[in-house]
Amino acid sequence: MADATDTTDPSPHPKSRGAARRALRRGPTIDDVAEVAGVSRGTVSRVLNGAHYVSPGALKAVEQAMRTTGYTVNQSARSLVTKQSNAIAFVLSEPQERLFEDPNFSVLLRCCTQALGEQDFSLVLMLESSADERDRVLRYVRGGHVDGVLLISAHAGDPFIGDLARGVLPAVACGRPAGPGIPYVAAEDRQGAREMTQYLVDQGRRRIGMIACSPVVGGPERLAGYRDVLGRKALKRLVVDAADYSHAAGVAAMRELLAASPDIDAVFAASDLLAAGAIDELRRSGRRVPDDVAVGGFDDSRIARETDPPLTTIRQPLEQVAREMVDVLLRLVRREPASSRLLPTELVVRASA
Repeated sequence: MADATDTTDPSPHPKSRGAARRALRRGPTIDDVAEVAGVSRGTVSRVLNGAHYVSPGALKAVEQAMRTTGYTVNQSARSLVTKQSNAIAFVLSEPQERLFEDPNFSVLLRCCTQALGEQDFSLVLMLESSADERDRVLRYVRGGHVDGVLLISAHAGDPFIGDLARGVLPAVACGRPAGPGIPYVAAEDRQGAREMTQYLVDQGRRRIGMIACSPVVGGPERLAGYRDVLGRKALKRLVVDAADYSHAAGVAAMRELLAASPDIDAVFAASDLLAAGAIDELRRSGRRVPDDVAVGGFDDSRIARETDPPLTTIRQPLEQVAREMVDVLLRLVRREPASSRLLPTELVVRASA
């Protein structure tokens, strides 16, 4: 057999082809890969552990032999050696139904899965919306089943944030978390909210309400941006704080705003789902959008294009947010320097305002 510096033609000879057929019948082993590749067992082992000190020819031969025999790495066995699971937990701090209602979550889930897959990491989806679920997730991540956590839609006061901040394992939050100690990747929520509020002012709107969502990540910054622009005109009766970013919460908040300020002529909702609920409630009350009340949202999810009329909103680059989150987290897993990142937003004007 050739050693790690072997550069001979990796094409298998008849004897090796016979070994490959036997391996396929009974299940391939590392010895089968070595025989088919024409290299030593140690060379195969070095390839499986990062291809250190392996010549290009030997590497090509081993990779071809793995394809020929159908050999795959036993990840559990590798984890015992490397102390790394090559898995990341995607922890969504919302009830299960919100995963399917809010299209932002599906975008983040899809893009994080793809970005992790490119680095040979798997994604484990976990929900954390109750004390029992939180305890179960914490036991799982503490048990060494994952190498890090992507924290999605964290709520203010969530004890899980504190647990992660104390260094249970590396973690990155989507959006500025309601607590210190965890790096995050976020859109510039406050600046985006300023742009939307200023746009409504520039459209001649004078009684601009806000459907905020302070309990959820990003919500406080969006409310702050609204207040930055309106100052003293951001009256208490013009602001309703929704419990979450949902259609039902938008309906309820809009109803409350109309009861407190029936002369309202514009509404900035802290998410597209909230804005969609607000539009439905305005229509039910007999008000026209945007003639009587202009409506702006935040996200530029597919919902913004499906509302009637289509929604003026703030676009946040969710696909880039997902990729940046994965990059920051894997740097932390590898014990490399990493810090929080802010990404720009963009005003998207449609027919609702």
